[in-house]
Amino acid sequence: MPRRLTAQVVQDPSDGFRFLPHLEVRPPDLRVSFDVLGGGRIRARMSGTAVPALQGTEHKADLSARPDEVRGAAARLCARWKERFVDFQPVDDEGRTLLDRRRPYATTADLSDEPEDELRQVVADLARGGQSLLFDTLLRGDDARTEVFRGYLNSALSREGLRIRFDSDLHLPWPLLCTPAASTTSMAPLNTLLARFLGYRHQIEHTGDAYAWIGPPRTAPRRPIVSLNHDLRVGRVTRADEVAKALADNTTCIVRTTYEELVRDFGKADLDEQLTYFWCHGEFIGNEPEPHILVLRLTDGTPFDGHTVRELRARHRHGYFRPFVLLNACHAGVVGASMDRSFLGRMLIEHGAQGVLGPLISMPQAFAAEYALEFVTRYLRGEATAGQITHELARHFAIRYRTPLGFAYGLHCGMDARLELANGGRA
Repeated sequence: MPRRLTAQVVQDPSDGFRFLPHLEVRPPDLRVSFDVLGGGRIRARMSGTAVPALQGTEHKADLSARPDEVRGAAARLCARWKERFVDFQPVDDEGRTLLDRRRPYATTADLSDEPEDELRQVVADLARGGQSLLFDTLLRGDDARTEVFRGYLNSALSREGLRIRFDSDLHLPWPLLCTPAASTTSMAPLNTLLARFLGYRHQIEHTGDAYAWIGPPRTAPRRPIVSLNHDLRVGRVTRADEVAKALADNTTCIVRTTYEELVRDFGKADLDEQLTYFWCHGEFIGNEPEPHILVLRLTDGTPFDGHTVRELRARHRHGYFRPFVLLNACHAGVVGASMDRSFLGRMLIEHGAQGVLGPLISMPQAFAAEYALEFVTRYLRGEATAGQITHELARHFAIRYRTPLGFAYGLHCGMDARLELANGGRA
């Protein structure tokens, strides 16, 4: 007669890996890696269902470009967006500033009423720069391996709707890069130009040397826990107040306005937030002999940076702190060739954050507030991932408002981050 035997587990040989199934997600359609090797070499690797496999292995090529050259070109492209788009100033036939159109692309998020031809010329200039950085600087070369790699990558990027991970030692503004023009004519319509940007075509995340910590599943709170970390003086004439209201709608919202409040909470082992939003000033400061570092300043002006995050969270790396971070800091995207724009984001991710979304250029406050309002509202619904929302917003602002600034937000990890609701479902 069958008997039920009592079993007692005295050892866990899986060492906790039984928790991993909750983290299973669909892998990206395309993974592209640019590894910086000794001697200043760059090795490009590519795999995924979006490209054909060659004898079951990944595509690989050693490039002729050098890291400093590529980083310098990337910094120039970001500066180009600031100088030629954000700071664009129309003049009359005699070169005098049009007083009724002061920096029109920076003062509003809706460019529907701006002259079509004028806007098209500026966007065409940005698209040419984005194409050149990818194909004429990073992927240049006429050896067989580079040509094959470049051809397959171009074929994949020319499609739409892929989930792409740039797992790269090179921190480039990937959404600002472009596919080649369909023809040599410079008279392409504005919609055609906007559709060439990778940020328009695909979901994109950059990983590189930062990966989210893997741990057991946590129980979602009854009300989402979010935080607003801001400088009270920033964005008074924007929709920043509406963003604050959206954050506080049916959530537990923590508001911090000083460095001491940030330090107090980031030093807590049980810090648990699902969305952490920064709306404040950001700037790069010297850190000799190391690269410049990004610091944030709230109302009191005391700098908060990646080193501070590490000091406060190093002992709590396996705690509850696993938010998605929206880093909407003024000047956060201003970089030079030697500046490490990723350090703050990397420290947040290494110490628990699922991902960090922030501007790749010096973003005007008017657009930053509009973007934050859209992102926060959609993310708090729990219906879509950060990658989906970022891609949707890039298209939303391009199609409806005819502005490319939605492409200028970069996702550092977090493509699959989603707000989990307490009932286990989606809103």
